[in-house]
Amino acid sequence: MSSASGRIPVSILTGFLGAGKSTLLNRILKDPAMADTAVIINEFGEVGIDNLLVESSGDALIQLSNGCLCCTVRGELVDTLAYFMDAIQTGKLKPLRRIVIETTGLADPAPVMQSIMGHPVIAQNFELDGVVTVVDAVHGLATLDRHPEAAKQVAVADRLVVSKRSLADPARLEALEARLTALNPRAPRMDGDIAEAASAVVLANGLYDPGTKNPDVERWLQDELAQAPGGHAHHPAHGHGHDDHHHDGHHHHHHDVNRHGDDIRSFSLICDRPIDPVAIDMFVDLLRSAHGEKLLRMKAVVALSDNPDRPLVLHGVQTIFHPPQRLNAWPAGSDRRTRMVLITQGLSEEFVSDVFAAFTGQPRIDRPDRAALEDNPLAVPGMRI
Repeated sequence: MSSASGRIPVSILTGFLGAGKSTLLNRILKDPAMADTAVIINEFGEVGIDNLLVESSGDALIQLSNGCLCCTVRGELVDTLAYFMDAIQTGKLKPLRRIVIETTGLADPAPVMQSIMGHPVIAQNFELDGVVTVVDAVHGLATLDRHPEAAKQVAVADRLVVSKRSLADPARLEALEARLTALNPRAPRMDGDIAEAASAVVLANGLYDPGTKNPDVERWLQDELAQAPGGHAHHPAHGHGHDDHHHDGHHHHHHDVNRHGDDIRSFSLICDRPIDPVAIDMFVDLLRSAHGEKLLRMKAVVALSDNPDRPLVLHGVQTIFHPPQRLNAWPAGSDRRTRMVLITQGLSEEFVSDVFAAFTGQPRIDRPDRAALEDNPLAVPGMRI
């Protein structure tokens, strides 16, 4: 097992119909680094794996020539993962280094993520290591406009792979890039046509870095500010300069993705002072119990008051969370403030920020009054009234 935690990392490959998921997967599987990988196709029908890779086959399990195993799901995903675990423990399969799940193009990825994170036995043996979403450069913009599933697939991604770029009109491609930035400003973006997209590098997104033996919180919690076309990388805080807001506040604004008609928001909460463990537990419990369906994703590294040198890592999808993990130490050179990245649908940034402030005792960010906003709605970029 390649994870420092001892669990098998699971990567989810998603994207709307025709985006090029199977094509990308075929290319990745030819990388020698993908040996001892299991591939799960989370849909009925024929297995979307290049026939050149197939060495021998059975009813549901296919042995690939590069050491990968492919399984088309005909039951529950949890059952399939449990089968792999049992087969490894009984010696029917050799230990796996990774599992890749390719979802159906119409899938909301959240239930797939929850299957990995929410089942007690599955969570003990597997860990969600990242979501890769493939977006078609030619039809992606129209797809995002018409299909809410496609917008969710983009919003929860740890990496976006844009396919068919060479076939797209430059103006259409520019508009798509702006839309992707609005929906998911933090996810690294990769050109699906370049050589690097044909390697296991595409899957290097996740919670754990085996080389450091610590969750790589710096990578997946990097707080990159969104950039709108022709805009700036950041906005000043209300009544303060950017530096004051960045270091003294607990809340960052990003460009409002809702200008595109989607009710999906991506924002971060930052807290300078260590937080009481009970307070953070109550905050997370309230969000997932009362607003879980609107919480598409949460990632957080939290400095706790009982031992600030050992941060807590949180990782959740809607109502399902990985068991919280306490690190032995912060990653070398990392920012030791609490940082929480949230992707929500129909749940406002202001509400979450106020709840966070109430539980943690942090001062809420100053906001101009409604009359001032109505007179000048552009006074606070990224804010909706």
